[in-house]
Amino acid sequence: MSEITDFDALRRAMAENGEEPEGPARNARAEQLLAEAEKLNIPLAVIEALGHQLKVYNYSSEKGKMFVPFARLLRMWDERPEDFDEYETHSLHWVFKWMSSGMLDQPHVPLASIEKWLGEMEHRYRLAGHSERAVRGAEFSVAAHVGDVARAQRAYGAWLAADRDAMADCHACELHGQGWWQAERGQDAEAIRLWGPVLEGEFTCAHEPHTVLASSLTPLLRLGRVDEARANHLRGFRLVRAMESMRGAYADHVEFCVLTGNEARGLELLAERPAYFTDDGHPRSRLEFMTVVALLMGRLSALGLGERQVPGPAGRTWTAGELAVHAREEALALAARFDERNGTAHVSERARARMDQEPLVERLPLGVRTTARPAPIVPAPVAAHSPDDSRPDLPALIAEARRLSDTLQPDAVEAWAAVSRAADGVELDARDRAEIADHRAMDLGPEGIALFEEAAGLYAEAGDPGEALAARARGAYVRALTGEVSEARTIIAGLYDRVLALYADDGTGVRQTAAVLMSRARILMRRVHEAEDGLPEVLAADAEAAAREVLALVGGQPGDDVRLASRIAEAQAMLAELAALAGDVEGAAELFARASAAFVGAGLPWFAVEYEARLAGLAHHLGEMAEAERALRAALEHGGPHLEATGRAQLHLQLAEVLGDRGLSEEAADHALEAAHWADEAGESRTLGAWARHQLGGFLLRQGRFAEAAEVLESALPDLSAETHGDGAVVQTQWWLGDCLSELGEHRAAAERRLQAAEIARHWPEQHDHATLAHLAAESLGHAGLHAEADRAYARAGALWRSVGNVHGLVRSLRARAWLALGEDDREDTASELMASAVEECRAALDAADDEESRERLVAELGHTHRQFSDLLARSATEDAEDESIRDMLEGALSQVSLAVEVFAPLGDDVLHSRTGAELAAGWLEADLGRPAEAAARARAVLAAYAGAGEDDETALERRQEAEQMLQVVREQDGS
Repeated sequence: MSEITDFDALRRAMAENGEEPEGPARNARAEQLLAEAEKLNIPLAVIEALGHQLKVYNYSSEKGKMFVPFARLLRMWDERPEDFDEYETHSLHWVFKWMSSGMLDQPHVPLASIEKWLGEMEHRYRLAGHSERAVRGAEFSVAAHVGDVARAQRAYGAWLAADRDAMADCHACELHGQGWWQAERGQDAEAIRLWGPVLEGEFTCAHEPHTVLASSLTPLLRLGRVDEARANHLRGFRLVRAMESMRGAYADHVEFCVLTGNEARGLELLAERPAYFTDDGHPRSRLEFMTVVALLMGRLSALGLGERQVPGPAGRTWTAGELAVHAREEALALAARFDERNGTAHVSERARARMDQEPLVERLPLGVRTTARPAPIVPAPVAAHSPDDSRPDLPALIAEARRLSDTLQPDAVEAWAAVSRAADGVELDARDRAEIADHRAMDLGPEGIALFEEAAGLYAEAGDPGEALAARARGAYVRALTGEVSEARTIIAGLYDRVLALYADDGTGVRQTAAVLMSRARILMRRVHEAEDGLPEVLAADAEAAAREVLALVGGQPGDDVRLASRIAEAQAMLAELAALAGDVEGAAELFARASAAFVGAGLPWFAVEYEARLAGLAHHLGEMAEAERALRAALEHGGPHLEATGRAQLHLQLAEVLGDRGLSEEAADHALEAAHWADEAGESRTLGAWARHQLGGFLLRQGRFAEAAEVLESALPDLSAETHGDGAVVQTQWWLGDCLSELGEHRAAAERRLQAAEIARHWPEQHDHATLAHLAAESLGHAGLHAEADRAYARAGALWRSVGNVHGLVRSLRARAWLALGEDDREDTASELMASAVEECRAALDAADDEESRERLVAELGHTHRQFSDLLARSATEDAEDESIRDMLEGALSQVSLAVEVFAPLGDDVLHSRTGAELAAGWLEADLGRPAEAAARARAVLAAYAGAGEDDETALERRQEAEQMLQVVREQDGS
């Protein structure tokens, strides 16, 4: 830390400290700098150091410390106002507003003192000639805080009616306050309208749009504008995350999580800021924070999770239930202190209302990774009872279960489980017991094989030998699913022969026979899938024959038999599968379409989902994107509530990718968002969820929603791995994230991401991506002010561009290094040498180019390089150089820009704007060198080039205006 020896050193130190993160360390440094300022014995130095201290206190959790330095400043002003320069005079009056709000935030400051302060502020502003706008704004804040609605409304009107002047808050802050009041009065739509210019980036400041984004969350939810609320949460939380002074806005984001069913994310937010539980320098924001903590913990307790461990004040562990009680007590105690000071109950009423809110949205997917939502405790369903008995109505349960199973409804297995529970201790006939065992076996999967045998015995006992064979056939298929395909084939062969013989003797029906034949076909299909040596023709032929045998048996049977209709559909799907395995993509697609249509026609749309998804994949492969999209939408529709979370995630993700390929990034983002949500619900956040977030981030980036995209991509990165997702996905995510951070002005972070991606791409056989990432990283390093690091990165990129034969990349890296060198002391010669190298590389590539398109691109690159060389030389002509040296530099610049004009000329209209821009630059150089005639000729050439341009060509209009301006300047030169 350098010693403060003079005023300039003090100012540099304060500027450096102002760039440090908010917090106690920055505040402590400001206190040290004040002590150093006092040693300089310069009144203005002390005034500036006090002002710096005020500012860092205001933007921290120690706002309560502002009053002492301000009181000292005010005393100095009253004693010697001449010690204050214009800026510090303005700052002193500006900070009056901070004092007003700061007093409101501290319940120990009496209301009478605050009212007296308002009078003092009004008096001093009037003496200084300022508008009363800021005073009325401060009065409004006091009235709104204590709940005096009538006075607040009067002050609000007077605030807006008064003239804006130098003391008025910035537009962004004023609009925040105005919108906040409208939301408080229940006018959510008007609040959002007022906040619009801030949300859209028209007005900004140190704390905006941060607070507007946070304040907008609940009003947007109340208006049902959930997509905007989600976007504002992702954008806004990114802004407030690292800002210690924004505890109130942080609380708004936690509240948003509670109101949208994202309690788990709310807990993650609390864990990021443990100091917020105890920091007491700003009681009002602590009240807001503890109120929201109580809201979240109360919600978790209501969900039956009161015993869950949660983040809380340091020093002990907390359960949700314990923290709910503690936070509510803390919030109400703080609110009571404010109310005691204010003489109203307004603050406590607002706190209670906030703590007692109910969710506004059951669950709003956010796109960022979080744990699945805690499941509420749901009472067990009550079984149906007969009117005159407390026991379940067993016959009704059996009838309903049989109806569901006969029509292949998804709830059939659970219905038979309910029968089993209700029948405990009741003697049932063999048929009922058979069906209970059969469905129990279906539910257990591999563990239910023995139960299929039990069911078969009971079916036989009930006099249904065909259904007994069908149950054994189902058991054989489950055995095949466990890998025992040979054993299953042996079993099914015997069952097949027996059922055909039984059917021939009219001993069983089509339904039972079809069940055995279908199990046989499934087992043979399983053998095809497990074949190690490709697709042996004999295996495929056996499976195809089995599927066709099902079709032959069932075809022509009554169309209202749902079970038989499902056999036809499944057999067609098997034929489709075989066609796909044999490479007949078009035939497979047609058969999958038939199978899907058959299931839907039979009233079993949920069975069509798998085949519609397969059809979508084949259509995508065939380039039939519209058909792929149709099939995926149908799958989501037909699956409805019966889709499991994993399947729903996969379908949404497939549809997102199809829509993205069609350029529909907005809708694609919606489906990627759903995919991420359902992957989290399925417990697949690290696999399918990470891929969905990767895709979502890319779609958001395409739409220019950089802050949202960055949040999502940063959330995806920890779970993306080369082993699971491929290193290409990791690189692409880092790349996209670097692009987002660059757009957000976070250049150092952007450079880190791009360098990380480049390090992975360094090991790839093809090095174009490596070169591109190195170049982008260099750009970010340059924007971050890390010029030495940027130069090294550009040099690395240049070497890579050379290795892959990309002259354009090489030339641009050389030009970028030249500009970096120009900004460094004693490196002007290096800058010129690098730019000259860029020219040489262009010319060498032109000599070697063997096709017209490449030549035209290289000619244009050469023209741009000459133009940049000219600009570089012109900027090298510093005002403190020798006159002759300046002239030499300008002559060199003119020579290069003239070459640019010559190079651009043969390319015609394709580079018209580039050529005329160079022509005008040459004209100004001619004028600077005292050659008005030549400058005028250049201007007239530009006017002639745009003689036929329309009024809608903005560049042409700008060029013509500049040319006319140049002619005016040279006419004045001639007349002088």
